[in-house]
Amino acid sequence: MLDKHQGARLANLWDDGKAAGMTEPEKLLYRSNLLGSDKRITNYGGGNTSAKVMEKDPLTGEIVEVLWVKGSGGDVGTIKMDGFSTLYMDKLRALKGIYRGVEFEDEMVGYLPHCTFNLNPRAASIDTPLHAYVPKPHVDHMHPDAIIAIAASKNSRELTSKIFGDEIGWLPWKRPGYELGLWLEKFCQENPDARGVVLESHGLFTWGDTAKEAYETTIEIINRAIAWFETENTGPAFGGRSKPVLAAADRAAIAKKLMPVIRGLISAGESKVGHFDDSQAVLDFVTSTSLEPLAALGTSCPDHFLRTKIRPLVVDFDPAQPDVGNTLAGLPEAIATYRADYAAYYERCKRADSPAMRDPNAVVYLVPGVGMITFAKDKATARISAEFYVNAINVMRGASGVSTYVGLPEQEAFDIEYWLLEEAKLQRMPKPKSLAGRIALVTGGAGGIGKATANRLMQEGACVVLADIDETALEAAQTELSTRYGKDFVRSVNMNVTSEAAVESGFGDALLAFGGLDILVSNAGLATSAAVEDTTLALWNKNMDILATGYFLVSREAFRIFRNQKAGGNVVFVASKNGLAASPGASAYCTAKAAEIHLARCLALEGASAQIRVNVVNPDAVLRGSKIWTGEWKEQRAAAYKMDVDELEAHYRERSMLKLSVFPEDIAEAIYFLASDMSAKSTGNIVNVDAGNAQSFTR
Repeated sequence: MLDKHQGARLANLWDDGKAAGMTEPEKLLYRSNLLGSDKRITNYGGGNTSAKVMEKDPLTGEIVEVLWVKGSGGDVGTIKMDGFSTLYMDKLRALKGIYRGVEFEDEMVGYLPHCTFNLNPRAASIDTPLHAYVPKPHVDHMHPDAIIAIAASKNSRELTSKIFGDEIGWLPWKRPGYELGLWLEKFCQENPDARGVVLESHGLFTWGDTAKEAYETTIEIINRAIAWFETENTGPAFGGRSKPVLAAADRAAIAKKLMPVIRGLISAGESKVGHFDDSQAVLDFVTSTSLEPLAALGTSCPDHFLRTKIRPLVVDFDPAQPDVGNTLAGLPEAIATYRADYAAYYERCKRADSPAMRDPNAVVYLVPGVGMITFAKDKATARISAEFYVNAINVMRGASGVSTYVGLPEQEAFDIEYWLLEEAKLQRMPKPKSLAGRIALVTGGAGGIGKATANRLMQEGACVVLADIDETALEAAQTELSTRYGKDFVRSVNMNVTSEAAVESGFGDALLAFGGLDILVSNAGLATSAAVEDTTLALWNKNMDILATGYFLVSREAFRIFRNQKAGGNVVFVASKNGLAASPGASAYCTAKAAEIHLARCLALEGASAQIRVNVVNPDAVLRGSKIWTGEWKEQRAAAYKMDVDELEAHYRERSMLKLSVFPEDIAEAIYFLASDMSAKSTGNIVNVDAGNAQSFTR
């Protein structure tokens, strides 16, 4: 039976008022964004849309027919006007004269740039001929779960005819490319009244004379498939449940234990970031009697397969006896076996000119009774891979409920995964940033130094968890950074670093969000000023609790994760000039900062054998953006120096040897250096960022 989300009808979102006055390219954009707004229609980056438009040639001034089609690597849900390729239709048709046959179809991609209209720099995708040769002005190519469930059934041709009659045709499996474009043209010529075609194991093509007609046809055909499954697929999902579903809190607890261990085992060649999904569709699958046999078949749609690999790894876990210890102990062998199986698959299927074998680790990990874990080079890719496998689950659910599900044949799967055109696309991708795939947690993350540090790490591709006790500032910092870098790359947790429970919970949330940890920046702080005779025990303890005990608690939790991952780790303490050079009237603060520095030295000794590095950055007088300097501390220091608070920054600047002010970004730069591979052979060090202070020279 389909769940409520799968069974709900797609809404017709076309608004004539909005579309009125739009040009044909603008209507194409409007239609594309509507179709891409619902994952039941197509997944991220999947599908394609096009329109054939009459335009003025910028060179000859003549009116010519131009194909507007989604460019290579785009996403219909988020595409803008510059995401479309534009090509002369007469030149695309002329390509037929130089086509040498199916054995040479890949070479046709090299001719597409010769067809470019108006010097458009957007590269045309491999799907361009599929749209060009359909003799209709507007064409949609989508990957709806309900349609692919038909396309991936053993008797998909029969089901297509049964559901749609002659309105929608059927074509056997063919890898996307020039030849399939000719197949579609031939189908349309032989079936002039057809409104679309189902491609076996692939997806849906529909068309229309107007943008609105094409859009509404796509919605209508998908809804008819959904309605048919509602009537026909009424049995229990995947043959029924054979394993219990753990409670939500227990599922999260298991995932937090599994994710860093898996991550450590698969990140030797490239750091990975994780994603956890325990949605209802996933839980139905991972508790079913059909889990292992269906998972072994892999996916059917090429888009699903490229994101999720040949097949997932089913983790050996029994939710009826949820002792994760045995599962953790068995993970190294399970992952090694998967890698060996993948290598054997590569050897069986490789061609003479195949690219070298890529990362042999699984992308998708299915945990019975718990959910699905995915790992990829970054958080967005891990999340999108999970979305694709949910699509695959929905396809398997539909196909196995009305027929027999058929995965993509192994050789076909390999030929897509190691397609030379796909390899060329991968080679064109920009070089990863220095912290790509790394995960950092920054305490005091909503303050001046903390937020500047998060920003600097994210500039280099890291995922960051902001930890702070100030909810309002935390929310503002997360909003600012997610707007700048994307929501996938930043999370926030409310964390009181003096509370064992809060620290454990916050780090657990980080594990669930990203799958592990590479970098801890311990930066939470305060500053107090009082003569020793006026220093209360409460004030003394407050400094020690936050600046010594707090640093100990977060470091201990980070060390536990690092040791579970077995992939090293990196701790950077933000201490103070006062940890090396005493100041009058601040005995509690200076002593706590000195304890913090010595703790770092101890941790550097303990962590070295596990490749865990621990270093310290010592700032001085970072006023701008600092929460510490916005209250009593600023007034107290001004009083100690017998000056107005507005004179403090100039005072500290002139006090320094270099006569320079120190800003949060300066501290962040030093932290980035110590957190990156640039300092890979440094541990137990102190870097002063104080514009020069002879008293705090390290000795």
